Amino acid sequence: MTESSYSGLAGRVVLITGGASGIGAAFVRAFAAQKARVAFLDIDADAGEALVREVTDTSGSAPLFVPCDLLDIEALRAAIDRVHGGLGDAAVLVNNAANDQRQVLAEVTPEQFDWTIGVNLKHVFFAAQAVVPQMRSRGGGSIINMSSIAWMRGAPALPAYAAAKAAIVGFTNSLARIVGPDRIRVNAIAPGMVITERQRRLWYPDERQIAEFRTRQAVPDAVTPEDIAQLALFLASDDSQRITRQCIQVDGGL
Repeated sequence: MTESSYSGLAGRVVLITGGASGIGAAFVRAFAAQKARVAFLDIDADAGEALVREVTDTSGSAPLFVPCDLLDIEALRAAIDRVHGGLGDAAVLVNNAANDQRQVLAEVTPEQFDWTIGVNLKHVFFAAQAVVPQMRSRGGGSIINMSSIAWMRGAPALPAYAAAKAAIVGFTNSLARIVGPDRIRVNAIAPGMVITERQRRLWYPDERQIAEFRTRQAVPDAVTPEDIAQLALFLASDDSQRITRQCIQVDGGL
């Protein structure tokens, strides 16, 4: 893949949730390569620290990793405050953290439903709430919320997850209207099937299943974490300064 260059991202503070692995790690690598000042939150301390070492070696600059359980909103706020104190006002927020745990509709308990909404939606709202004042202070910014094609296609094994990912688009639309006058842009990305290590381990161990799924795409090539990261770079950059209140699918034309 040819990597795009966005010189305007150099030195800007970028905050990424769920950044230790998968698509989130691709975001961390991509923004660090643009010389942004990257911070990321994740509950997996070992993976986060390993990514810091990797990115430091490749980019020459260490991202700031703050371990955080995003289900704990007070801990989330404290982590964002720590990033703010260490790096300054955030120019970019990538609300990436999520968990696509499969569920059977008839078996979902209220506790499981609340957990699913918490891990996929609640922190998105409150991270944005915490970062908006920083973006107003600096005169603008870009918030990128991760949705999914699951809610568009009606994924039967993901009823609560799909509900949360649809709600993210609704929140994106509303927030874009609220903060647009402050030159803060808010967009969503809806990935298709992206086979991360976790996806392969839990849901797609069979290469034939993956290949069959890709036959439904208009473009048959794999959608990779790096594909998603390239779009995030564009949406974070000044090149997209008139783009807001959009949900962009990256799914090979599924």
